[in-house]
Amino acid sequence: MFTQRLSATPRGARLARHLALNQLHAWGVPHGSDAAEAVAAIVAELAANAVTHGRVPGRDFELRLSLPTGSIRIEVSDTRTESRPPKPGDVRPPHALDDHGRGLLLVEALADRWEVVDRDAPPGKTVRAEVDLPGWLSLVGRRP
Repeated sequence: MFTQRLSATPRGARLARHLALNQLHAWGVPHGSDAAEAVAAIVAELAANAVTHGRVPGRDFELRLSLPTGSIRIEVSDTRTESRPPKPGDVRPPHALDDHGRGLLLVEALADRWEVVDRDAPPGKTVRAEVDLPGWLSLVGRRP
């Protein structure tokens, strides 16, 4: 498992994506693979949402990655309780001229599963997404 707390800033969101790609590479998931590209996009969107919609002044957000059997799990947690994203299947496309509102559509399109749950250490919420990983058995011996 990989866990990192990051500042709730645009820089922290960019760093989350880079850290995720580096961790996947360390686990044997190559840069440029479909799974790595999907995870990078999901992390970027969820981290941007944590910074934009889940930010509480003085509080960080957390990125957690793990390799449950057959997939890569991404979890992004923030400490804001009053704003919750829609549930899977309830994400509505934005109006054509809106500047935002497409992030969860990307998560819904790229993730094989995703959900919003209460944070393990309240307050806050966690958005959890999983990307299936073909050939995951070849990674089992590589994990640190």
